[in-house]
Amino acid sequence: MNFDLLQARFYALRSNRIFEFFVVGVIMFSALVIGAKTYDIPDNVLMVISWLDSAITLFFLVEITIRFIGEPDKRNFFKNPWNVFDTLIVVVSLVPIQDSEMALVGRLIRIFRVLRMVSIVPELRLLLNSLIKALPQLGYVILLMFIIFYIYAAVGASFFAEINPELWGDISIAMLTLFRVMTFEDWTDVMYETMAVYPFSWLFYLTFIFLTTFAFLNMVIGIVVNVMESEHAQEEKEKAIAEGQLTIEDLSNQINELKLIIEAQNKEKETS
Repeated sequence: MNFDLLQARFYALRSNRIFEFFVVGVIMFSALVIGAKTYDIPDNVLMVISWLDSAITLFFLVEITIRFIGEPDKRNFFKNPWNVFDTLIVVVSLVPIQDSEMALVGRLIRIFRVLRMVSIVPELRLLLNSLIKALPQLGYVILLMFIIFYIYAAVGASFFAEINPELWGDISIAMLTLFRVMTFEDWTDVMYETMAVYPFSWLFYLTFIFLTTFAFLNMVIGIVVNVMESEHAQEEKEKAIAEGQLTIEDLSNQINELKLIIEAQNKEKETS
């Protein structure tokens, strides 16, 4: 069979929605197989699960081969980080390490096969890419949150250490206690304990919760949502360009160019 014809068929297959859904189904089934191994099951059932695991690994090998052969520009195939990740997971899963000292590593690699769901589903890729691109902006928010944590932990350790050393004994323990307060894990018990000695210590907790839980966490959500919207808009623009569609800006530019051409032609007619 002609290689170009084979490449065209594989390209059509990898772009087929039914094939994509089937791959997603196999990934989900792989996750169920991994979860089944965590239970105390009979040896015969465990043997069947091992066969299924081998069949899933073989399917992933065939699937990544189809994607590679169907790629029109094979030099750019491994420039995509998701293709590198998928290939690495499949190749490492093929290494027979079940009865060796690396058996734990092999099980971990098979657990990470569930992450292939992200590389297959475009919506999940968009979410993860948005989160990664939001990290530089989130870094400053996290740094400011750490400063607030440090200040409040120092204040708490100074005033409340004698009340409960297990919660406020030093600044590191105090920061863990404040994290408990921020997540609302029985934080009122901590507050009432200090209020028995310092009646106005509720101000300490309420201001901390307002700054961290309400203010900073909402800032984090806002940054992620903003980046996600930008990524979605960029993806739609690239899709429109790939499909040969013109954006509004392109249309307006072409209209302006036509106006200039018509005006130039009218001036030539008037001078002639």
